[in-house]
Amino acid sequence: MQVQNRFYKLLTDPAGSGSLWGIQLLETGKTLGIEAPSVEIDGQVRSFAGIRLAPAGTPQTITTGVTQYIFAGSDSDGFQVQLTVRVADDNPVIRFKYSISSAITGSRLTKESGKDKLAYMAVSFAEASKVKEVRLSEFNELLHSFVLAEHEVKGSAFENRLRPMGPILVGETTDGHAILTAYEHGSQVPDAYVAFQLEPGGHARLEAVKGNYFAGQPIGDGGRYETIWLQAALIEGDEETLARHYRSFVLHAMSPNAESRKPYIYYNTWAFQERNKFWNGKTYLDSMNEERILAEIDVAYRMGIEVFVIDTGWYVKTGDWEANRQRFSDGLRSVKAKLDGYGMKLGLWFDPLAAGITSRILQGNEGSVLSWKGIKNVPHEIWETEKSHKMCLVSEYKDVFADELIRLVRELGVTYFKWDAIGQYGCSDPSHHHGTEVNSDVERADCYAFSIGRAMSDIVDRLCSVCPEAIVDFDITEGHRYVGLGFLSSGKYFLINNGPYYHNYNIPCPEDKWINIFVYPGPARPWICRTPLTFDKWIPSVLFLTHYLPDDPEDSQVVNVASLILGQNGIWGDLLTVSDTGVSLIGDLLAGYKQVRNDITEAYPVIVGKPGGSPEIYEKVNHANGRGALVVFSNVAGAFTYVTESAPSRTYWAQEGVTIRYDDNGRAVVELAFTKPGSAKIIYFGIDSLNG
Repeated sequence: MQVQNRFYKLLTDPAGSGSLWGIQLLETGKTLGIEAPSVEIDGQVRSFAGIRLAPAGTPQTITTGVTQYIFAGSDSDGFQVQLTVRVADDNPVIRFKYSISSAITGSRLTKESGKDKLAYMAVSFAEASKVKEVRLSEFNELLHSFVLAEHEVKGSAFENRLRPMGPILVGETTDGHAILTAYEHGSQVPDAYVAFQLEPGGHARLEAVKGNYFAGQPIGDGGRYETIWLQAALIEGDEETLARHYRSFVLHAMSPNAESRKPYIYYNTWAFQERNKFWNGKTYLDSMNEERILAEIDVAYRMGIEVFVIDTGWYVKTGDWEANRQRFSDGLRSVKAKLDGYGMKLGLWFDPLAAGITSRILQGNEGSVLSWKGIKNVPHEIWETEKSHKMCLVSEYKDVFADELIRLVRELGVTYFKWDAIGQYGCSDPSHHHGTEVNSDVERADCYAFSIGRAMSDIVDRLCSVCPEAIVDFDITEGHRYVGLGFLSSGKYFLINNGPYYHNYNIPCPEDKWINIFVYPGPARPWICRTPLTFDKWIPSVLFLTHYLPDDPEDSQVVNVASLILGQNGIWGDLLTVSDTGVSLIGDLLAGYKQVRNDITEAYPVIVGKPGGSPEIYEKVNHANGRGALVVFSNVAGAFTYVTESAPSRTYWAQEGVTIRYDDNGRAVVELAFTKPGSAKIIYFGIDSLNG
């Protein structure tokens, strides 16, 4: 079976290369070999090198333009390996995973040394003149957010056998090619569960660090071990060319759940819930009632919001996830009806780990309560509702919770699910699916932390198989969350709500005061929120929901909307206090955005300057048609000139104070006049009016 796309063909028998399989570029003939996995089985490390792979089954269409192929092989001792690959028609990045099993009765994965002995793959960077580690899970305390971090990997790192955790390793070769290898998992730097073991000579071997399996995990008698998804790419070109392809891969080919990639505009009620408590002296849930929510929906519609998210407090108790009829007399049906009338989607908040102490869902699932060293989790109050136990998703509870979400789709028409409060740590129970009594508490806890992200994806994928319109957003506004490529194969991230706390800056916060610093209108909060837009080089910003404030005055509204349209797409505030003029302004600016948002989402970013500096420029123009946006911020009054890298459309809409001419190469020469500090200018290319 010949497997290829417009970039490469798959080699399942790369003779003489020492690899199990590989990819070969059609244009240049350059080959990237993928070395076989190895794992400790029954006390002996066994490599699957030398096995000949053959097609198994028929190709399967996963999503538009993405096809799955399966190959399998076995050795003379009865050990089998299955390779699953997903090939995108129009992208050089390939996804793959392995399944390992044994025909030997009682065969098990082991850890004679007490450590994981599993190597997923290895590739050679020997020809690379430059190698870079790309991290997604560094938590920056200045921003109180995860940020992109790129680090050069020097030759001495290979010589000294360092272990960067990635999850992406990319290199440029001396003959004009670029290589990428990556894995789909997540954890906060430096707490690695998987890492690249660098070796002299330029070898990079992706290895398990901890928790990837538990000693005694069966692979015989019908059992099998399935690895995480892995990635590899080889192109003719440099790192930036590869980054452009990779970004497109994440947007179009990495996940079958396409709805999560669409640039909807979101609103969430939580900001006012916090304001009401800390500024008005009320409770978090005082505003959680039908009258206010219906009134907010009216304003949200005028602003152009498309997904209306009701945060915590809409339910009676966690676990059962039934609408609170004391707050919503008809169980949210009036809310849903009004949203339907406006063509808007309903979103709800969830803590997937929480189950109220009197909830029906806890009854019969008591065995799935988180436990640590034999002690069950102590119930605690969830946002002014009933005390709840924390449940383990790496147990039977995973399917129970998935069933609840599917029920809510069918009964309430919910299509957006905000997941909160999922820490990566906390369970060592021997009766769940992350170890047994034979394993130590530490091993079971590590396996839980490794497995929880995979369980989360399982739930999302099952939900989306029933409801393709579903979107699941995982809140990573705090540290120690499952952050990496793993969850992005199924859903998206909720990146920033209010940003840093006083304690991030060693500033004491008076008791009963709002502990977040950046909760006011103006340009400062958007500085914080825009900083992680550097992710957009590799991961589209549409996958990092971040909330901006709609509050008056107009200058603040323009800065916030100008930030929002760069892809983070969230609005966060008290809609009922925004002036009619402000609502209309936001609605008009977002109406223009909606005409070019798909192009902005598609566009590779050009960023000049940094948040807080002047000017700070974002060029997001689709090279295919010249449509998109240019957004410029300044913290000083004055004039700036910018020449675009692209050749944008000659049809455009721009704010006052902007003039544009085009040079001989079709680039836009943009002159911007700022009359006051802390302001922004928006130019939409490809439209001539905000309302089409």
